[in-house]
Amino acid sequence: MSLSEESKFEIGQRVHSVSDSRRIGTVMYVGPVDGYSGTWVGVDWDNGNGKHDGTVKGVRYFRTSAEQSGSLVRSHTISKGVSFIDALARRYTCETTKEEEDEMYVYSMRKKRVAIQLLGKDKVQEKFSRFEELEHASLAYLGVSSPGPQHAIHGVIPNLKNLDLTGNLLSQWKDVNSICEELPALEVLDLTNNRMSHDVSGISSLRNIRILVLNNCSITWKQVDVLKHSLPALEELHLMSNGLMRIEAEPHVASCSYVEGFEHLRILNLEDNLIGLWDEIMKFSQLKSLEQLRLSKNNLKSISYPAVRPHHDSVPGEPFKNLCCLLLGGNKIEDLSSVDSLNHFPNLRDVRLSDNPIVDPAKGGIQRFALIARLTNVTMLNGSEVSAKERKDAEIRYVHLVMANMQLDKQEEIREKHPRFFELKKLHGIDDEKQSSATAGSQKMASGLMSITLKCIGASINEKPPLTKKLPATTTVGKLMVLCISFFKLKAVKPRLFLQEEGRATPLLLDDDMESLADLRLPSNGGTILVDEEV
Repeated sequence: MSLSEESKFEIGQRVHSVSDSRRIGTVMYVGPVDGYSGTWVGVDWDNGNGKHDGTVKGVRYFRTSAEQSGSLVRSHTISKGVSFIDALARRYTCETTKEEEDEMYVYSMRKKRVAIQLLGKDKVQEKFSRFEELEHASLAYLGVSSPGPQHAIHGVIPNLKNLDLTGNLLSQWKDVNSICEELPALEVLDLTNNRMSHDVSGISSLRNIRILVLNNCSITWKQVDVLKHSLPALEELHLMSNGLMRIEAEPHVASCSYVEGFEHLRILNLEDNLIGLWDEIMKFSQLKSLEQLRLSKNNLKSISYPAVRPHHDSVPGEPFKNLCCLLLGGNKIEDLSSVDSLNHFPNLRDVRLSDNPIVDPAKGGIQRFALIARLTNVTMLNGSEVSAKERKDAEIRYVHLVMANMQLDKQEEIREKHPRFFELKKLHGIDDEKQSSATAGSQKMASGLMSITLKCIGASINEKPPLTKKLPATTTVGKLMVLCISFFKLKAVKPRLFLQEEGRATPLLLDDDMESLADLRLPSNGGTILVDEEV
């Protein structure tokens, strides 16, 4: 092994496996290993797929980020990458494998795949000469580690607007700055899966960037807080999977309760991080252009909206003034007060709460109709549109459920547990006396049997004749599903149940396994349940 070969790798350098450019790691050691000849390179692999923690036969050579993410390898098995311009040539002009060709396509206006025509190596320069009009380029997982010769990038793709550098070996912001410096038209930059340095000083060429993607870049908010001064046009910022817990500015920055700057930021994506306190999220509440906040897959347990702003804070306006979309799926929210607080956001219309305890009936949560009834202005819930009819049905059903389970003379208790109850009751003209009579009837039925007609409508089961059964009014929807499987001998079919109601255009899906027949408020002579199959 030559001296140059031994010394070409440095501690902290990003490398990838020669046999797999998607297997990326960081050099943590260069030197000898006891019992073996020559020089070895210790690598800490991003995907954690190594052999040890940097210790071999009792001797520690380096430390790893995970228990078995380290390997000691020979230098010829890893690569320090290529320049930006070399990667561009390889991606768009060189001879490719069949697998690479399959990936090289664009979509036509009619959404059809159109293959990119490739040219041989003898026509590289000719192809490059036609790159002037290229506006979108993807160099994902091609081992880009440096900008290459000065001015070479601008000479080849001067009009590039969208650049995907996912999964490369970039780590220094000065290199990113050099690339962007030669792309004055660049508006979209994706650096996903590049482990970026904490030194973000001297960045000056990102002024036209509108969309910046820094997913899984090991970046902290302190870095973002410094970087924002170089991003005056930024509209979208994606920071997924960075292990963020706190929203903190650099120590030398004057202390402020709110994130400042980002004058044009409309979309902030913080999904798949470790944020557990809503107080951290409140730091974004004064971003005046913020319309969409993505917080799915964090550790949030509650949401709140400040009733009164502190007088000692310099606050230009009401919190989250223009926020219309809040995605909170996959958190740990479990209290109804968090749901109710969403009504105070002035322009919130699109909410996602799926995969939280509060919407899991098995964990004491509530189902969709109750969410809709409690959320005043939401028009999109968990990715599904809330129609005017669904809202009306949900609110009426919710009011009846509250009246059936609470004493109406305990108004303060009702108002505390169900803040919209009296508003909805008045809105839909629901009468106390009529409801009291119906409630008494429901309670009476709950102590006896109810006549239920079960009618199959599923494509593979509708040849079975309807059945009429007398069932206890306490029978739950979940129990009824089990009974339907037995009654109709449904072997490989999971049933879905719908309540057919007189005067209702479409049947009502019974999606709460814990709801009883008595809760459905069926007529005294029973009702019809439609048995469909889950696709």
